[in-house]
Amino acid sequence: MTYDALKAAAESIAAKTGRERHAVAIVLGSGLSGYAATLPDSIGIPYPDLPGFPVPKVEGHAGTLFSADLGAPVMVLAGRVHTYEGWDLDQVVFAVRTAVMSGCGTIVLTNAAGGAGDGLEPGDLVLIRDHLNLTARNPLTGANDDRLGPRFPDMSAVYPQELRDLARSVGDEVGVGLKEGVYAWFLGPSYETPAEVQMAKRMGADLVGMSTVPEAIAARHMGARVLGISLVTNLAAGISPVPLSHEEVTATAAAARERFETLLDGLLPRLVGR
Repeated sequence: MTYDALKAAAESIAAKTGRERHAVAIVLGSGLSGYAATLPDSIGIPYPDLPGFPVPKVEGHAGTLFSADLGAPVMVLAGRVHTYEGWDLDQVVFAVRTAVMSGCGTIVLTNAAGGAGDGLEPGDLVLIRDHLNLTARNPLTGANDDRLGPRFPDMSAVYPQELRDLARSVGDEVGVGLKEGVYAWFLGPSYETPAEVQMAKRMGADLVGMSTVPEAIAARHMGARVLGISLVTNLAAGISPVPLSHEEVTATAAAARERFETLLDGLLPRLVGR
């Protein structure tokens, strides 16, 4: 049963870290996993050592949970699993649900994304204002457990304005510029076609990617607030003059990592206090 599995995972995290509750969780996207080990008093637990945790199969997603002390315990999920790997959506959102079960009222979701919106360039950091679910899949499908959240949760403010304003303020303080846009979730693992990118763009999308949305839905279902941050690692198909590749994604993520980490260094302690 999902609730019992989540409770067991949360209890295991508390026992292994000595930290009963965590205040904030962050999911690190492609190429960013190394950031977790730099945090103060960081304790790492490989996903295979946690009951119920699926283990990522994609290069750039490490598969380790870290607990750090930033004035209050912060959980860092270094690596995520994706639907295209063959996981059920219950498993895709398991780590994020466990974080909320562990006390995290705010979830920060980061990802690598293709840029479809006007004015976006590789290396840009973009706050997610809203999302489009273009997969026809939802992690809430099936019987609802009222202990986790309501049958029909409101999704009108998945990514609250106040969190985006805070992130932008911190970005201004540390000299990291942030743009804003709508993220469209495609199933993958094939990259989007030019026609699909144009469809998403006409529907209002600025970013296209293969993650984040199911996690955001699950976190919001449990009452957590979500802050989404995309790193534009490439221009989307039909916009980019070159074929898309995972190597381009990881290379751009590596080049932008210092700016991203500077933003997170300023942002996470501020989120802990809210």
